[in-house]
Amino acid sequence: MFVHRKIEGRIREMCGKFPIISLTGPRQSGKTTLLRELFPEYRYISLENPDLHDFALEDPRRFLATYDQYVIFDEAQRVPHLFNYLQGKVDEDRITGQYILSGSQNYLLMERITQSLAGRVALFKLFPFSYAELRSSKLMPDSVEQAIFQGFYPRIYDQDLNPGDFYPNYLETYVQRDVQQLTAVQDLRLFRNFIRLCAGRIGQPLNYQTLASDTGISSVTAKAWVGILEASHVIFLLPPYFRNFAKRISKTPKLYFYDVGFAANLLKVSSPDDLIAHFARGNLFENLIIAEILKQRYQTEWSPELYYWRESNGREIDLLAERNGKIVAAEIKSSSTLNSSFFENLLFFKKYTAEMPVESYLLYGGEDRQDRSAAFVRGWNDLEGIF
Repeated sequence: MFVHRKIEGRIREMCGKFPIISLTGPRQSGKTTLLRELFPEYRYISLENPDLHDFALEDPRRFLATYDQYVIFDEAQRVPHLFNYLQGKVDEDRITGQYILSGSQNYLLMERITQSLAGRVALFKLFPFSYAELRSSKLMPDSVEQAIFQGFYPRIYDQDLNPGDFYPNYLETYVQRDVQQLTAVQDLRLFRNFIRLCAGRIGQPLNYQTLASDTGISSVTAKAWVGILEASHVIFLLPPYFRNFAKRISKTPKLYFYDVGFAANLLKVSSPDDLIAHFARGNLFENLIIAEILKQRYQTEWSPELYYWRESNGREIDLLAERNGKIVAAEIKSSSTLNSSFFENLLFFKKYTAEMPVESYLLYGGEDRQDRSAAFVRGWNDLEGIF
């Protein structure tokens, strides 16, 4: 069953404006399936095929003469010097939508693109399913616990897989293939432990020193490994919000996983019922909400600008963005029962930024929709159009 993706329209539009389209994203997020469904008239060439790989490696000019237009190159990063020839080819032919590049090694693919194809490529990212994509196919989980436990990777829904079977195998595939190709990790056991420790730090400001100490590695290695997880779209870092833009870059970000189901599995969540009283329920719920909003933003924008805010005395807003001359601020609470204390930080933030309008939301684990004087209240599965 093919699930239509919200990003389809933008990909088609840019295919008529750029000679090359690039689609990256986490492994098994559905990139190949989407491209083959969207462009059935294109020839599909996987550069993991040994014969095609050798052809492109040994004779790139003839290879591109053979596959001269309307071609999908999957795992394109496996032939790095092909990108230099692609540059000359598209400049000479001047055909929009001539090539589509995709690959699971996002860091390597983007490195080749920025080195050789800057200005010639429209860059897209495809993540695991969003709420709207699952709803369109009547696959959306019924409860917040089921959504966190199950996660949003396509194969879980397409093949009705148990998350407890899918995610351990996903981890092994990722570690054995992607990590080993990106860097020379000497101890894969330590790297697996590192990923699990990252899952235990969801929603916390990233402290490389303590993360390194708990793993048994140096701070330098911890930074490098976080970079690997970012580059392969396993985790993302949410920067803090400051009026001084430079501080948004220099201060400590928070860590989240692109797929909350993967994080839950790393934290040994074995069923939806485990989440009712799990020690990390609040952190996983926060990850669910922020990752969903991030996916929504990527469906319509090139580079979503999302932040968190923390005041020096510890008051915090979980998620905010600037939009149309105002700030959209959201507090995230996993409880399914509303409490007046949930609005305190939002009210404080409004006073703190009195000179700039603020649109406040409380996003919680229930399902009621309310419009209160302190904030708009939205349930966990009612996030469309907020950011």
